Amino acid sequence: MPVEIETRATGCEEPASVGIRLLGVGFAIAQANILSGIDLEIGARPVTVLLGPNGSGKTTLLRLLMGLARPTSGRIEFASGGDRCRRAFVFQKPVMLKRSAAANIAFALRAIGAPAGPDRIRQLLAQVGLAAAAERPARRLSGGEQQRLALARALARQPDILMLDEPTASLDPAQSKLVEEIIATVAASGVRIVLSTHDLGQARRLAGDVVFLVRGRLCESSPATRFFNSPETDEARRFLAGDLVL
Repeated sequence: MPVEIETRATGCEEPASVGIRLLGVGFAIAQANILSGIDLEIGARPVTVLLGPNGSGKTTLLRLLMGLARPTSGRIEFASGGDRCRRAFVFQKPVMLKRSAAANIAFALRAIGAPAGPDRIRQLLAQVGLAAAAERPARRLSGGEQQRLALARALARQPDILMLDEPTASLDPAQSKLVEEIIATVAASGVRIVLSTHDLGQARRLAGDVVFLVRGRLCESSPATRFFNSPETDEARRFLAGDLVL
């Protein structure tokens, strides 16, 4: 499915160079550590994939990057542009408003004070292959269509950084392929993407860099080719071999 992403100006002069630095970042709830001592730089490659077993802290890290939660220790710095860089987040199970697909897009545009004209709405729906579904009730779309609509709502923000939490976790292979194609095209347009997944095949297809978490700690961070071909830690080697990493 061909997808076109528009070129746009943003609050950052060089969106593709936006870097993220985590310095001693931790997050705890009721004295239970979810993340501990994360020192990490998310660099120049367009797609960074967060990998790790369930409960490793991937979703929590995404929420901290988005600003949906605050670190209980350490800090997060955006190396270029800071808060002026627009961020967007797509949840694993996005909530659809009880209205049409087009009206969901219109709501997202109005929420950021952007014009919600029909041309812009059609453009965003076309970007995710949903032009023909504009007037269909969003809650009656398939799971894959809802995830693509959630992507369109996120793209309405014209983000510099897009966070995706397990974007194809509940989708069949055909719908997963469509979502991955959109992700790759968005990344090629200059949007930085940080994506969590436990799907090794998806990570191999999309990742430029891999951040591997285990029990809330950073276990390994490296370019994807190096991680998959020459993992440095025993935990990463066992995870890639399909063994349980607890």
